[in-house]
Amino acid sequence: MKIWAKTLSGKKSNMELLLEINSLTMDFGGIRALDHLDMQIAKGKIVALIGPNGAGKTTFFNCLTGIYTPSGGELILHTRDQVVQKLNGLKPNQVTKRGLARTFQNIRLFPSMTVLENVMIGHHCRTKAGVLGAVFRGKKTRYEEARIINQSYEILENVGLSSFVNEFAKNLPYGAQRRLEIARALATDPQLLLLDEPAAGMNPQETDELNELILKIRDQGLSIMLIEHDMRLVMSLSEYIFVMDYGKKIAEGAPEKIQNNPAVIKAYLGEDIEDVT
Repeated sequence: MKIWAKTLSGKKSNMELLLEINSLTMDFGGIRALDHLDMQIAKGKIVALIGPNGAGKTTFFNCLTGIYTPSGGELILHTRDQVVQKLNGLKPNQVTKRGLARTFQNIRLFPSMTVLENVMIGHHCRTKAGVLGAVFRGKKTRYEEARIINQSYEILENVGLSSFVNEFAKNLPYGAQRRLEIARALATDPQLLLLDEPAAGMNPQETDELNELILKIRDQGLSIMLIEHDMRLVMSLSEYIFVMDYGKKIAEGAPEKIQNNPAVIKAYLGEDIEDVT
């Protein structure tokens, strides 16, 4: 499916649709965390989701990845083979298998496993050996293990962690741990990589390295959606931005448009634009 969007020059360009979010709603008792969100995400793009703390951004990711079951609305994925699939009601492992992988605000690695082992675990959703294969270790199982090891080495090389292969994850510098979490997500062979505050806690050098890595991943053909509070990173990376406040989408568009949007300024500063000039 093609979607139409205006370029910065004002001309229209058609983009291939990856994900549709239609009237997504999430209620927790009497509290509405997401309020009829509508979004369209194109393939091969870097898209950002921003908003003040408590806007509902991580709740949105949790609905998208099967951690929460939405109260209403539709999540529709357009797969690599042009199949349209509804993600509502799927478990997290089922969502991952369909091509959505994520990282978390708080790093979730296996600290006492090596860097290589952490990435190998990411391949689990694509393995075929099963329980019997793991027990009897036939030729197909050994071949699959060798393939996973080789692919894990390639991913670690790609994200700049090849020198840490045999280190325990807990011994890595903070920025390297963030990269390792991205590497493990890449091991699931995703169509859409969801990054939840990937620059949180990073120093300026680590943030610049992350910027380069995300662009590199996009240039390799992967679609990326990130939640991030570092506006310098968001504006330098994003091709399109969605803005949320109190569970609602209040703006969307190119970075230049979002920077000067009065509703966005008010959401972040609590003031109208004329009050801050």
